[in-house]
Amino acid sequence: MFPANTKVLVVDDMKTMRKIVIKSLKDIGFSDITDADDGETAWPLIEQAAAATPFQLIISDWNIPKLKGIDLLRKVRGHATAKNTPFILLTAETEKTKIIEAIQAKVNNYITKPFTADTLKEKLLATWKSINKA
Repeated sequence: MFPANTKVLVVDDMKTMRKIVIKSLKDIGFSDITDADDGETAWPLIEQAAAATPFQLIISDWNIPKLKGIDLLRKVRGHATAKNTPFILLTAETEKTKIIEAIQAKVNNYITKPFTADTLKEKLLATWKSINKA
């Protein structure tokens, strides 16, 4: 599992959803959590962090204003320093074409809404295992 001191960015335009994700992360043991309300706000945070102490996990909603989560993922994957940051998309999108689009953009994992804290924990564990294969 990701260490408790993992630097996490949570991106969602719904304040309530950000609070739910943050509370779930804190319940799991995470303490270094930053949040943003859209992709356009998140991107400079990612760039600034990449120059100093990069985020080690990004959890973003797909359908956020200004810069959608999928587009934020693409920007992260194109960034020299941040490109390998584990990225989990949260979404109500369940269409196969959307899932394929996310996989092609190199998302690490995908959580469909609504979800439980246990689902988040399971996806975090699966993501951790997939990025730490020997």
